[in-house]
Amino acid sequence: MKLRCLVLDKSIIQQKIIEKMINSHPNLVLVGMCSNASEANYQITKNKIDLMFLDVDLPILSGFDFLESLENPPKTILTSNNSEYAVKAFEYNISYYLLLPITSMSFNIAVRKVLKEHIILNQKNVEEEFVLVKSDFKKIKVVLRDIKWVKAIGDYIKIVTEKQNIIVQFTMKGFEKMLPEDKFLRIHKSYIVNLKSIEQFSCKDVEINGKSLPLSKSKKDLLSDKLMIV
Repeated sequence: MKLRCLVLDKSIIQQKIIEKMINSHPNLVLVGMCSNASEANYQITKNKIDLMFLDVDLPILSGFDFLESLENPPKTILTSNNSEYAVKAFEYNISYYLLLPITSMSFNIAVRKVLKEHIILNQKNVEEEFVLVKSDFKKIKVVLRDIKWVKAIGDYIKIVTEKQNIIVQFTMKGFEKMLPEDKFLRIHKSYIVNLKSIEQFSCKDVEINGKSLPLSKSKKDLLSDKLMIV
């Protein structure tokens, strides 16, 4: 198992130090290095990132501000030469806080903690998988097996579950990334469905709980293939 890593640090020297440590670690692989939040956001959007090494003292946008701007931030190890930020880091569910200068020992301790969290998460039973979404200033736990479908509504999405409908400010693309590909499929630009909830489908639509949802022509064959192995 290798965690895909991104380094966001204003210092080129610090980037190189962390790069060397990542490349020397058997469970890490470097995906990209950035000097500002804009570059990092592009990398996170373009690639799957499991772990981010984040400099708190970024120019223009601080590391904490950058985390708040992300819909679904990856596991994060903060780096800084200011120990006062350590308390604030707890508010952001940071995996570890590394004080500069980073030593091989402190680096390995931090990575070990993240790996342990990652293993525990992946060992959970499929029936217990869930995502956390923010709605009305509260975080709601949505169990994946309960999701019937997801619908795009402008800058929001509606998550239709067994018990309730949840409307949150989220992009379809961002939410799609949070769902396992073998269990969910985006059948239309405005709809994602739980494959196990599908009752029947035609060349034009999919039926779930007696409701007809549009099916794009380009997704029909892919849907057929996925339903064969669900």
